[in-house]
Amino acid sequence: MAEEIKKETKAPAKKAAPKKATAPKAEAPVVEAPAKAPAIKKAAKGAGNKQATLVNRLQLKYKNEVAPKLLEKYGYTSPMQIPALSKIVINIGVGDATQDGKKLEQAVSELTLIAGQKPIITKAKKSIATFKLREGQEIGCKVTLRGLRMYDFFDKLVSISLPRVRDFRGVSKNAFDGRGNYTLGIKEQLIFPEIDYDKVVKVRGMDIVIVTTAQNDAEAYTLLELMGMPFHR
Repeated sequence: MAEEIKKETKAPAKKAAPKKATAPKAEAPVVEAPAKAPAIKKAAKGAGNKQATLVNRLQLKYKNEVAPKLLEKYGYTSPMQIPALSKIVINIGVGDATQDGKKLEQAVSELTLIAGQKPIITKAKKSIATFKLREGQEIGCKVTLRGLRMYDFFDKLVSISLPRVRDFRGVSKNAFDGRGNYTLGIKEQLIFPEIDYDKVVKVRGMDIVIVTTAQNDAEAYTLLELMGMPFHR
């Protein structure tokens, strides 16, 4: 009897063995990764569409008011001939950077705040012994703005910054280069609202070049005037 009981107890142990072999590990990788991938792509596309829809109020003004007036005044045969803003280049020269490298870092940080974009470092093209300048030495910084940032900066320049200049009577009409581009000199960076007066170590000027697609200065002048540039009268 004892032997029969032992045999009966061993039988269930043998039956339990096949359960270990049938582990459902092969079915573990649930097909969820492919479902998430397209969802991420759709979200990315949606985010890109939102960024693409951002339009500056000055950009809308050009499309709805400025472009039709230019077309009517100069009688262009194609809408592609209508002058428009192409880019804005802001340049700051840091002559004392040859003696103190921190001065250049300060200029870069201030230009980043003003333009909303990190500038590049400009280097000397040739050596000048009188100014203790070596070829390839870092002596300034500049930034090129296009698209939405260009319109944002131009809007801020003509609406906020230039009116803050002491005894401001308008900008000169004689700063065109003959090919539809306009250069404006700023004596101090304090006119921009992003600059904190208490944190300024040294007052610096800058050159602002407004590049347009106009074929001559007359068309460029009309374009900038309609865009809000306060020319001296």
